[in-house]
Amino acid sequence: MSDKQFKHKLYVKKNKEVSFTADTLAKIETVISHYPEGQQKSALIPVLQIAQEELGGSLNVDSMDYVAGLLHITPIEVYEVATFYSQFYLEPVGKYVIEVCQTGPCAICGGEDIMHYLEEKLHIKVGETTEDNLFSLKGVECLGACGSAPVMQVNTEFYEFLNIEKIDEIIATLRNTSELTKPESLSWKERLS
Repeated sequence: MSDKQFKHKLYVKKNKEVSFTADTLAKIETVISHYPEGQQKSALIPVLQIAQEELGGSLNVDSMDYVAGLLHITPIEVYEVATFYSQFYLEPVGKYVIEVCQTGPCAICGGEDIMHYLEEKLHIKVGETTEDNLFSLKGVECLGACGSAPVMQVNTEFYEFLNIEKIDEIIATLRNTSELTKPESLSWKERLS
């Protein structure tokens, strides 16, 4: 074995203090209250969604440990969920995360062509982020809309029956609105409380 040890991103703790505002903590308490006493772990996914949104768009070990403490569960329980679902990002991502379905029905209906077109248009490969940090591109498994393939999701917005013209329109709209602040009503902490 070499002297170099592989360090998975989940083992890289930065020891940065993580905290939510009082308002966000109140929203999280409301989310937790929707579950039976002693079953606060059930609130893990919505609390991780809030954490990711509030803490810069991605999750790191420090933020996941903080969530574990809020829910009185072990950190590994948080890591398991955060690494399983594609909606959670363990690396920094762009303002807009474009997730293109890459399963059979979407592929048959042009999903692979959509993915290649997005790579060319954005000058990035799957798993990368544009230099301006505006777009990240991901391939994901089924988005649950096989009847309207090909499909993609951009953050929380869903787009169906895609073609090159629609992609151009979506990207142009996102670029034109990128300076606007996201309405509070679209934040996870507002949707979930």
